[in-house]
Amino acid sequence: MAISAAACGSSKSSTTTPPAVLSTVPAAAATSVATNAVVTATFSGPMDGTTLTQSTFTLTSGAPAVAVAGAVTSAGATATFTPAAALAADTLFTATITTGAKSAGGVAMAAAHQWTFTTGSTAGTGTAVALGSAGDFAILAKSGISTVPTSHITGDIGVSPATASAITGFELTLDGTGVFSTSTQVTGQVFAAAYAAPTPANLTAAVAAMGLASTDAAGRAPTATELGAGNIGGLTIAPGVYKWGAGLLIPTDVTLDGSATDVWIFQVAQGLTVSSAAKVLLAGGALPKNVFWQVTGAVALGTTSHLEGIVLGSTSIALATGATVNGRLLAQTAVTLDGSTVVAPAP
Repeated sequence: MAISAAACGSSKSSTTTPPAVLSTVPAAAATSVATNAVVTATFSGPMDGTTLTQSTFTLTSGAPAVAVAGAVTSAGATATFTPAAALAADTLFTATITTGAKSAGGVAMAAAHQWTFTTGSTAGTGTAVALGSAGDFAILAKSGISTVPTSHITGDIGVSPATASAITGFELTLDGTGVFSTSTQVTGQVFAAAYAAPTPANLTAAVAAMGLASTDAAGRAPTATELGAGNIGGLTIAPGVYKWGAGLLIPTDVTLDGSATDVWIFQVAQGLTVSSAAKVLLAGGALPKNVFWQVTGAVALGTTSHLEGIVLGSTSIALATGATVNGRLLAQTAVTLDGSTVVAPAP
């Protein structure tokens, strides 16, 4: 239910027109909403993200209303409320955006916008994490990418704000345009911050997108916590969001079993270790582009180990001799390879 009379004429913001909520997820009056749902609102134009907070975008249930704990993030014309835990089943919730929310031009909403939805009894498999332009890279890092030859990378690699001197072991050949380099170890192109335009701007955008993707993955409401007490060796894991308060160990093969549209998000508060020869395998049509490893600590893949999915590493990612990845390595610091193979997944 909307309690606003917000205008919805133009999709472009201005310095005089109050912003309006054009659409929401879940939709108003939606039923059987997944208990791990996140709540989003799309406005008529770009918003001032500093005005979209837990005070101006709220979620409540019950009478009297009890606030749901969660985090609010925004980008452009979209704001997202991510509950801190799974929502109660079979419950009516009310989402509210107050007039404290302002457009990028500083204009407040004309009136509050409010809508309700009702949860079902089960969690959904969720949606994939949006990688933005970070998804253009098989490997993207801030401080460096190194290899002990010979590694094999299928897809582009890039570093920023580090320069090409931080890409070592690849024997780079700078293209005549100065925009990228090539390497016999890379089936794709190699980019670094000091290369010719538009590479610096493109890399800055990709690194920013990498950070947003990590925040998104970390903020998803978990469907399960502390699975296997931090050791998931030998398990077959259904789609969902899995969270650990410490590190995660994969000492033996793990299978992710689901369809081509199912999503897995693994939130690891410390490090991720895949033991030598251990493998993460996909079954049932599952795709590596829908598997996300959000890791706060270091990521270490042992000798001849194998991983499927997108690694969003807040620190370093290291692959030992012969380790292979079907996915992407997106690191907030450095990526190190040792005779490793990384293949970017199909879109």
